[in-house]
Amino acid sequence: MIKILVVDDESSIRSALAYALRREGYEVEMAADGQEALDKVKTFLPAVMVLDVMMPRVSGYDVCRKLEGQPRPAILLLTVKDDIVDKVLGLELGADDYMTKPFDMRELLARVKALSRRGGYVQQMQQEQQQDVLRLGELTAEMFSRTVSIQGELLDLTPKEFDLLVLLMRNPGRVYSREMLLEKVWDMDFAGGTRTVDIHVQRLRKKLGNHHGLIQTVYGIGYKSTGAP
Repeated sequence: MIKILVVDDESSIRSALAYALRREGYEVEMAADGQEALDKVKTFLPAVMVLDVMMPRVSGYDVCRKLEGQPRPAILLLTVKDDIVDKVLGLELGADDYMTKPFDMRELLARVKALSRRGGYVQQMQQEQQQDVLRLGELTAEMFSRTVSIQGELLDLTPKEFDLLVLLMRNPGRVYSREMLLEKVWDMDFAGGTRTVDIHVQRLRKKLGNHHGLIQTVYGIGYKSTGAP
């Protein structure tokens, strides 16, 4: 049974989310603030965390910061603000998706379902060829350990950044539209999610440093990888 952690300081929202998710067959636990969420991530080991941004003690943004660089669940941020700056900040801190309150419960359930399968693409590749190693220029990706390195130096990538980079590395020169990337990496098909793709590409390029040219923009369409920076 897939585990979901619901984090919100409003008990009515926590209860409504937990009820809806349990009806879908998920195992659900709840937390009332960020610190409790961090504790339960370690003990409950959820696949997905539905995380409110504005909370006492430790905010949703702080939770993302504290989980950066370590194994963590997929994160769906909930925010009352409809400001792109707040959404971009959440994505830059490692969140995988976001929704603005008030939200449609059916859409939230669909996004949770998609996030719970976020590793499906890479897991399938691992089953087919568990010891597979990809190389593109000086970049090396190892499927079994899910690590990426440049000349032996490991990059600190989130699960979604890894999945996105591996897809592009497997098909150098192939152009992927934002919608295609959203479907293959995020298992989503809603139009508003294409901004999520752009944010993850920006983060990937920043982490690639001098090798950022491995990912190229195809204007008006999407992105592709090249064989050399």
